Amino acid sequence: MTAVHPIHISAPRAAAPAARTDDATARWPREKVLALMELPFNDLLWQAQQVHRQHFDANVVERATLLSIKTGGCPEDCGYCPQSAHHDTGVEAGKLMEADEVRQAVQAAKQVGATRFCMGAAWRSPKDRDIEKVSKLIRVVKDAGLEACCTLGMLTEQQAQALKDAGLDYYNHNLDTAPEAYGRIIQTRDYQDRLDTLDRVRDAGIHVCSGGIVGMGESRAERAGLIAQLANLDPYPESVPINDLVRVEGTPLADAPKLDPLEFVRTIAVARITMPKSHVRLSAGRQQMSEAVQALCFLAGANSIFYGDKLLTTDNPDVQRDDALFAKLGLTAKAI
Repeated sequence: MTAVHPIHISAPRAAAPAARTDDATARWPREKVLALMELPFNDLLWQAQQVHRQHFDANVVERATLLSIKTGGCPEDCGYCPQSAHHDTGVEAGKLMEADEVRQAVQAAKQVGATRFCMGAAWRSPKDRDIEKVSKLIRVVKDAGLEACCTLGMLTEQQAQALKDAGLDYYNHNLDTAPEAYGRIIQTRDYQDRLDTLDRVRDAGIHVCSGGIVGMGESRAERAGLIAQLANLDPYPESVPINDLVRVEGTPLADAPKLDPLEFVRTIAVARITMPKSHVRLSAGRQQMSEAVQALCFLAGANSIFYGDKLLTTDNPDVQRDDALFAKLGLTAKAI
């Protein structure tokens, strides 16, 4: 039987000095973000809806597809991740997918209306030879006329530039949680490591996709801290995935208490208000969300979803279910 490990309770790592969310000079001080999160629910959604309509068509949603091109065996110890080599979850380490396999997945995604194709590899940080191989896969995506996104772990400046040269549009590197909560979840890297990679991606001219995971036992103030970190990046990310923890047996967070769905909606609304021009994406956890909760998230300003049956190694609502929900809500997919 798979062992269930306790939640990490070790001392958190120091907050990154480059991300001064509590400074008076910050665009969104943490106290201001927390004040938004604590507004009456109707007032918060009304404000978020107004901001959303200033920058987007409120009835258009971006569809992105996520493919795991290299699964399992990751040396990081992230408490939420079934792909970590530290956790006994039944996920076996695999090799990087070949171009023909990826091409088939890209064509299938395009046929069902995806406009962005995201590829994830379970690495702490890729080797240069890995970047060469992934660059070929990026060209497969671009040849199909889709936006290309990757999440490969931490990058050097040279690696970020090589991905840009290959045609990469977006790079995903989530901050996961607030700085003071980070050490409870991850021990094998520092918060500053995440920020440094985001800086290298931005300097290479690649759009930034960065968000976090909620429902990992954090407080509302810590959720506000995560949003403040993201909103005070200069510039803030063009794409902000908000994940509701998927609890996987064998990970340290398998028994974490579930987040109240309305608190998740609040997080979406605050992300929309503080990052008005970003695509705010409903990411992991949608499989467990009711249609009513998803509808509230769209009302709160979410305008992107992962579309397809899998998110790396966990289940995602199938295409038919999403199509039916879009029809009920009068939502349309963003055109290529």
